[in-house]
This record gives sequence, structure tokens and C-alpha cells, in this order.
Amino acid sequence: MSHSHTEIRIVLAGDVGVGKSSLIMSLVKEGFVEHVQNVVPEITLPSEASPAGVTTKILDSGSGAAFQERLETELRRAHVVVLVYSVVDQESFERISSYWLPMMRSLGINVPVILVGNKVDQRPADIEEDALEDEIAPVMAEFKEVETCIECSASLTLNVGEIFFYAQKAVLYPTAPLYDSRSHTLKPACVDALRNIFHLCDSDKDGILSDEEINNFQFECFDAPLQLQELVGIKQLVMQGTHSDASMHLRDDGLTLAGFLYLHTLFIQRGRLETTWTVLWTFGYGMDLALTNTYVYPRFDVPHGMGVELSPLGYQFFTEVFKAHDKDHDGALSASELEQLFQTAPGGQHPWGALNFPSGTVTDESGAVTLQGWLAQWSMTTLLEPRTTLAYLAYLGYPYFAHGMRASGTPPSSGTSSPCYVSAAPASYAWLDGTAVGNQSGCHARSALTTSALKLVRPRRLGERRRSHAEQCSVFLALVLGAHGSGKSALLRQLVGKPFRGKYAPTHRLQRAVAAVEQDGAERYLVLQEYGSHNEAEALRNPAKLERVSVIVFVYDSSDTHSFSYVSNLRQQYPHLASFPTLFVATKSDLDLARQRHEVQPDMYCRKLGLNIPHLGAGPLNVSAQLGEMAELYNIILSIAMDARGAVPAHGRSLGTVRLRWRTVALWLVAVSGSTAVLWTVWRLVFSSQTTANVGLGSSGGTVNGSGSSSSHSARSWSLWWSSWWKTAPGVSSGNDVGFRSTPSATPSSASVTSILKSEL
Repeated sequence: MSHSHTEIRIVLAGDVGVGKSSLIMSLVKEGFVEHVQNVVPEITLPSEASPAGVTTKILDSGSGAAFQERLETELRRAHVVVLVYSVVDQESFERISSYWLPMMRSLGINVPVILVGNKVDQRPADIEEDALEDEIAPVMAEFKEVETCIECSASLTLNVGEIFFYAQKAVLYPTAPLYDSRSHTLKPACVDALRNIFHLCDSDKDGILSDEEINNFQFECFDAPLQLQELVGIKQLVMQGTHSDASMHLRDDGLTLAGFLYLHTLFIQRGRLETTWTVLWTFGYGMDLALTNTYVYPRFDVPHGMGVELSPLGYQFFTEVFKAHDKDHDGALSASELEQLFQTAPGGQHPWGALNFPSGTVTDESGAVTLQGWLAQWSMTTLLEPRTTLAYLAYLGYPYFAHGMRASGTPPSSGTSSPCYVSAAPASYAWLDGTAVGNQSGCHARSALTTSALKLVRPRRLGERRRSHAEQCSVFLALVLGAHGSGKSALLRQLVGKPFRGKYAPTHRLQRAVAAVEQDGAERYLVLQEYGSHNEAEALRNPAKLERVSVIVFVYDSSDTHSFSYVSNLRQQYPHLASFPTLFVATKSDLDLARQRHEVQPDMYCRKLGLNIPHLGAGPLNVSAQLGEMAELYNIILSIAMDARGAVPAHGRSLGTVRLRWRTVALWLVAVSGSTAVLWTVWRLVFSSQTTANVGLGSSGGTVNGSGSSSSHSARSWSLWWSSWWKTAPGVSSGNDVGFRSTPSATPSSASVTSILKSEL
């Protein structure tokens, strides 16, 4: 269930003599009780009597001045108020609008009200039902808190159970968030939620729900498919409600958005609020008609040192979303197609507003995002911001896509009459013609399904010699650092196939580029990140922000004499960078090579760091973005990310080795300490038991110190053996240990130890 109530408090109010207590007793006794007390004690209905399986408490407030304080207290605690009047007492009816409802408003009570006309068995038979509705309608129009009106008879037990059923429904399935009773229209928040649901269920994105899509929606929410005649009945019902153009609600034999909204308007007007609420809950909406936090951000624990990537199901889902919104089938998403794709997200916005999207991923010549670029973008997002991916999986309908897990349940009964005037007993609830049966499983928590789109991976740690852990990863982050104008942005643009820009434009904010890179017959995703001048210092000071970085690429302009000094100073300023796999890249190799104004030239600098990168050596790697000569730069970065041996500076490598060694030593110490503690405990237990046995013998007349006690002899032998071993252990002095023998002869031979064990046995 998605409602927040675990208990419902129903308070009966009304004038003296209208039959409040009789209604309660008729419900409890299932028959009329002629003599009842003025105020019935509190009644508790078990959860089985509720349509949502919650406990219900029924309270009789009493009437008159003597009960005024109790009345106000109970009204303030009520979840719903049953306001009773007598159909044969006109004054009691008039006081509903002149006294009771205004009094409740003055107390600040804002709960649903069920208006109940009792004693219909005493009303003359010549009164027409239309006249009664005309009498009730002004009251319901003035006081919007009145959910419905129902007539009953306590003496005949007519509609008594329905009173409390509708009272429960008014709490569990409120009208106010969904429907404006004055304008008789859905409220804007309800329209927005249902519109999003419609778009998610429209699998082919053609603007209509086909029979198959309607059936999928029906099965998702109510666990029951629709038969052909039932589908025809729903369409006929929609056609009947079309006053002008039928295409507004139906088109190409499918249900339009207008028709979908019209159906839900009918649900509410006919008292089927549980149907609309079940649909909303199924798709993650709460009582405030906003997606719940548990639905958008399901629990997904990421242990320390682990990473997150898309699972095969996640890639499949984003691929299907791409294909469904690629309306022109050109293999790319244009700006308008992206706008339609994200229309179910908050504000219709994609999650990359602060980044250079779509220029930071693979696009076609017109700037439309290709499938490769689309999947690469989500791979990057999942690696760096898994919560964002989880949220957009919910916004884009992944739980609906992966709807294999479904609970089952038995639906309670529901009413078929108008919310304005109810006189019929509840029937089954479903679609309007009563054919499709719904249940409470429609609002079950499906957010756990969302996590199936993600998987945990373990990146390779520094100091590990095996590469098996690294091979579990398919998405890697490389941090690009260097001086202004060194060509960092050009490397990012080359990765995603963007043309070289001759005019220099400084980078002030975070920029990322991501693309698939084929290596060893497999496709992996490489993310290049450039902090920009405003973010670099802050980010580098915080090692936690570098947690996902696999490689650091230091970039310098080979034609600028001062460029390499910036890189060298950066490494000195932030010593923790030395522990990362490192690649030095010399850009602008198409220009004249300049001697760097640095005490050590870049090639010698790299050799002194002890770098030995496969297929490169120490470096640096010379590239030219202008000429497109990248010298397998991105493949080398991936190789380093997958196997960092030789790419970690000697200092950082030694630190990693030291950490690994200390970790190993610590584990051995723990193991040895644990083993020693176990042996000591076992010996103490044995010695203590033998000592106890000796004391027991002594107290019963046995010999404690003589040869008549084998137990005493055994205890002394164990003590002697242990003390002798301790005295002869390496590093233990024998001269100052009081109570232990210090002569070598105290150490027993193997034969004596054997005899001791035999005597013990």
C-alpha cells in the first residue's frame, strides 16, 4: 500500500436522536438493537474489515452540552467524520449546513465528511429520489469536504455496512487531491501525473494506447488482462462521453491522452477513486501526487571501493528508449526528440544541464545524439552519479519496463453509484463497466526492480597483481590536468569526434567527454574529465573527489616553454596525485618543439618517475589534435586503467606496496593473535578443570600432594611443561620470572611429554 495510514478513526457526529449509537450497534450486532446506551464505547474493527487491511476505530461522540468537550477532542483526532441526520427530522438536516459543518471548520478540522441520512424506513413513500438529490446538492456544493451522501436505516440494517466502507475509502482514497468538485475536472497535479503515466505506457510513442498497450497497462495495475469485448466496452464508453469530435478520445482505434484522462474523470465521478489511486501508486506516486523518494531513489548500497555500472538490463532499457523516440529512424536523437523523451522527467529536463551535453558525447553531423553517444552518456552518469541514473530510470519508466515481479491479492468491494448520492451496495471495482478487477497489488513497491538496471563492479586497486578485478569494469574515468591553452579541451573533443577548433576558448567549468573505445575486441567506455579553472584547485585538494579516477593525464604544450612547469608544480602541490596511474601527453606536436624552462626536460622527468608504460615506455606521448594524430592516446589510457603496472610513479608505487605489505602484516598478526588466544583459552580450561577436580578430592579425604592422585600429578605436569616451554621461548628471560624453574633441565624431552599425555589419558 502507498497510503500512510495504519489506523483509521471514524467519528460519528450529529444531533440528539438521529440514531448514531443505533448505527454503530447495528453494524456490530448485524441487526437492530432496540435499546442502546446514549454513547457507545469505542469499537475496533479488525484489518480484515478494511479495503486496505488497516485497523478501524469507530467512536460515538455523543451530543449536547455534556459531551461538547469530548466531541471537539474526538473531532480533532478523526480521520473521517460521519455526520448523521434524520430524514424525517428536517431540522436535523438543516443543522448540517447551519451548525455542524461551520462548527467543524471553526475548529480547523479538515477531514473528509460522509453525510448520512438515517431512518429511511420511516420516510413517506411518495418522496422522489430526484427531490432528495436536489436537496443534498447545494450542501455538497458549498462544503467541499463532504465526500458523499448515503441514506440508510439502522432498524432494517440497510446500507449500514456501506456507511463505514465509504468512510474508510474517503481516508484511503481521498477525492480532494484528484478532483475539483466545483469545476468537475481533474486537478492539475492529477492531470500531470496521469499524463506521465500515459506517455510511459505508450510504448511506441505514437500518442495513442493500442489494445496491446491498454492490456499491458491493465495487467500492470490490476493483474488481470481485458477480454476483447471488455476493450470494446471501454471504447464505447469513451465514445458516449464525446460531445463533439470523437477523435479527441479515440484515434486509429486507440485511446488518446484526452480519452485516458476522461476515463479517470469518470472513475472519480462514479465513486471509483480506488481505481485512479491504484494506477497512481503503481507508477510510484504518493498521496501528494509526487513521485515518492523510495520509488525514485530505491536503496542501492555501494560498498567502499566498489563502482557502479549499467547492467545488461539497463543497457537494454536505454536502447529501447532510444529506438522508441527515434521517430525518423535516422539513428540519432534530435533536440525535439530528446525533448519528447524527457517529458516525463521533472520540468522535462535531462540530467546534464550543468555539463557540455550533447557536445561531450558522440553525435552526428547535425548535432543529434547517436545510440553510441546515448549509451556512453548513461554509462558515464552511472559511474559518477548512480543516484541520478536511478532517478531517471524511474522517470523514464524502467520499473514498468521490468515489471516481471508482481504481487497478487483479493480486491475488496467498491461502489457503483455517483459520489453525490449512494444507495446501492458496493460491487466489484475495476474499469467502469465492471469487467476488469483491480487489487491492492497495483500500489505495491516496485522500486526494487529499478536496481536491476545497475551492477556493482570492483576496480583494480593499486598494489594488486591480478587483473581479473579490473576486467570486471567497462567504464573508466581519466582526469585531464594541465596549464591554460595546453590543449585539454581539444583532447576531449577528439574523443567524441568533434572537429578541431582553432580559436582558443578557456574552460571555466567542469567538462566531460565520453565515448566507446574498442580494445581487444571489446567495447569499453572512456570518460575524460576537465575541471576548468574555477573548480580545479578545490577538487584536487579533496582526495575524495578523485575516488573514481582511474588515470591522470598530465597535458602540456610542447611548443610553450612554460607549459611543463605547470604540470610539475601541480604534482608538487598535490603529492597524493603521485599514487595515481599517470600518463604525460605533449600536445601540438605539429608545431616547433620548444625546450621547456624546467630543471629536467619532460622525457627525463618521466624516466626519473620510473614510468614504463606498455607500447610507450616512460613517455611523454606526442599528439596533435589539429592534425588528428592522436597516437592511440585513448587506447593507451584504457590500457593503463585496466592494468596500471608501469604507469604509477615509483614513489606512488612504493607507497602502494608499503600499504599492501602493512595490510598483509596486520592480517597475519590478527591470525596469530587469534590462534594464540584460542590455545591459551583451551589450556586454561583444562588446567582449571583439573584444579577443581583436585580440590574436590582433597575435601573428600583424597591425597592432594601424594602419588595417590593422578589428576594432581597431571595438573602439575601440564603446568611444568607450559612453564618450561615459556622459559625456553626465544626472547623470554628466565632470571626474573618468579615461580618458574630456570634450569634447562626443566624442559621435558619428547619422551617425557608423551608420558605426560599418556598419564593424562
